[in-house]
Amino acid sequence: MPDASFAAWSRERQQRIEGVLERVLPGADAIAARLASAMRYAALGGGKRMRPLLVYAASEVTHAEVAAADACAAAVELIHAYSLIHDDLPCMDDDSLRRGKPTCHVAYDVATALLAGDALQSLAFAVLAARPGSDGHACHVLAEAAGPLGMAGGQQLDLDATGTALGADSLAQLHMMKTGALIRASVHLGAHCGRKMTSDEADALDRYASAAGLAFQVVDDVLDVEGSSATLGKTAGKDAAQRKATFVTLLGLDGAKARAESLREEAHAALAPLGTDARRLAELADWIVLRNR
Repeated sequence: MPDASFAAWSRERQQRIEGVLERVLPGADAIAARLASAMRYAALGGGKRMRPLLVYAASEVTHAEVAAADACAAAVELIHAYSLIHDDLPCMDDDSLRRGKPTCHVAYDVATALLAGDALQSLAFAVLAARPGSDGHACHVLAEAAGPLGMAGGQQLDLDATGTALGADSLAQLHMMKTGALIRASVHLGAHCGRKMTSDEADALDRYASAAGLAFQVVDDVLDVEGSSATLGKTAGKDAAQRKATFVTLLGLDGAKARAESLREEAHAALAPLGTDARRLAELADWIVLRNR
């Protein structure tokens, strides 16, 4: 696993993004107080904050000041929080546990949870648009990652594939959209917070993000089989219960673990030309593959 300095760095960044989210989310004095409460319930006080960590790590490659990456880090986490609310709804996965506590629609109600997801999504773009010097590029990147060519489209492919057998290419495409698109956007947005990149640097980061994003999903599939609900903070074993296509069903448990390790090697190889500036990204690739939740 990554060393103690990475643990300290990630803990500091996790605390930082918690503070940023606290500031941008509506407070208890909001006109729609129940909606604001549901948004804060879903977005604060839990989760790995992997996507914001990727933003901050990628921003170090281009020597950005940490504060310059705050808005992008908050925006990707708000999109992620919205996606989890909607993913857990009765019309989707119908789950009752997320981040070790009742899902948003269980803690509130289905209609309020739906609105909270909608509001978190719109808030993400408001945060990006309010950045100093915003030119619309960041909003475009995030919108593409969250839309029909990214997360939403991947979720539809996942729904369509339930109960069917997918080949390796189709399964990878599904997850490169559903999970990988927002991870790639996190790296892209973070890197654009600093100096202008060369085309070779941008290509290296995209190859890294593609490998890391797919690795994250492969490991999630493994943990759904091997992990417990208490450790994961969400319902374990639900992929099999819902007859979902996964890398474990396709490759077997050992094969999926080998695929995750291969993707970790791809991620490291992509970063090699970037030197020590990409240290935190390399450590995040290790953490993604070696984690237990």
